[in-house]
Amino acid sequence: MLIEKLFLNILIVLAPTLVLTAIGDRWPFVRSTFGIGLLQGLSSMLCLIFSYEALNLYWDLRYVPLVISTIYGGPIAGAVNYLIIIATRTYLGGSALLFGYISITFTFLLLLFPSWKMKGTSGKYRIRGTLLISVLPSLVMLAVLVSFTMLKDISIQLEHNPAVTVLLFGFFQSTAACISAMLQEVCHERIVMKQEIQHNEKMKTLGQLAASIAHEVRNPLTVVKGFLQMMRPHEQGKNAQYLEIALGELERTEAIINDYLYFAKPKLTKIESFSLSDMLQNVTTLFMPMATNNGVLLSSNLQGDIMIHTDRGQLQQALFNIIKNAVEATPSDGEVLLHLTGHDQHAQIVVMDNGKGMTKEQVSRIGTLFFTTKEVGTGIGTALAVRIIQSMNGVITYESEPGAGTKVTIKVPYQVVA
Repeated sequence: MLIEKLFLNILIVLAPTLVLTAIGDRWPFVRSTFGIGLLQGLSSMLCLIFSYEALNLYWDLRYVPLVISTIYGGPIAGAVNYLIIIATRTYLGGSALLFGYISITFTFLLLLFPSWKMKGTSGKYRIRGTLLISVLPSLVMLAVLVSFTMLKDISIQLEHNPAVTVLLFGFFQSTAACISAMLQEVCHERIVMKQEIQHNEKMKTLGQLAASIAHEVRNPLTVVKGFLQMMRPHEQGKNAQYLEIALGELERTEAIINDYLYFAKPKLTKIESFSLSDMLQNVTTLFMPMATNNGVLLSSNLQGDIMIHTDRGQLQQALFNIIKNAVEATPSDGEVLLHLTGHDQHAQIVVMDNGKGMTKEQVSRIGTLFFTTKEVGTGIGTALAVRIIQSMNGVITYESEPGAGTKVTIKVPYQVVA
């Protein structure tokens, strides 16, 4: 009877993940912290209701959803699950109710620290962690069994040998936790992949639109620029000054159009080996007058002489845009720091500022065309920088909080082949 009940509990434990997979896209609430807590809490409740009763104790897999909700939903989701278990256990009652409270509370508290340590992990690391953590409830249940039978002077009479029963219970609990964690990871990967596909499709559409507009606009601009250049030798005084301003603005417009065209179809054209340390030092030197004029301290901490093999011009353009944004976002008396280190197979560049920062929603939109936090701007500079780093098989991440500044981390392989 015990084995049948545990098999039924396994099906109940896996149900929330199946629900999440089925309706998670249409109902975002089920993927929220409270949604995860409620779904997993319902699973724990059903495990308790359909449990195996022996020695006035309930043998079930209620703690597996508690582990999953705490690890994948966080402490708040775990707390929601915990309260549902407490309420269900209170409803069922019994002479071991106090031991049930102690067991449930102690298990939940034990889960809080490892859940915090596993925050930010994913894939096989989180699955392994969940498997290891699932052993904790088994140990708690064993302690409750021994304590309860000793205090109540109850002779242990189980369907199987007590040691076999505890091992069997632990095996089913760890198996259910492992399978549930694997399904959670599959569901998470599917959601991330879908978001990436949608983002790439959006970027492709915007890129094609930008390229189409840029092509159409560049032709008449070329004609206008040509006629203005023909007029230059024949103008004097203010007219000559106005011509120079007009030509300068036309050149700036052409540069913006070229950026849009590159964004639509990034291409590494000139691959060469160069010192990344020297290049960053040069970029820092170029921005020093701008930073000084804005009252911003621009400093760098560059590790050794790191050599890299990629398109120097494109990488410099990406870094130029990122550092420029950092300097402009930093108020007077603020600081911008460049940090360069070498790791296994890639160089890591970190640009940190203590400027106005961004909200999570703004950070999520970084790299999108036409999005900018500036009062005046197109957002093409940041979007172009992201595209350049990605075209080099690199990774660029943004971390920011309002009022606390922004941290940009760039990882580029030592050798990039076009």
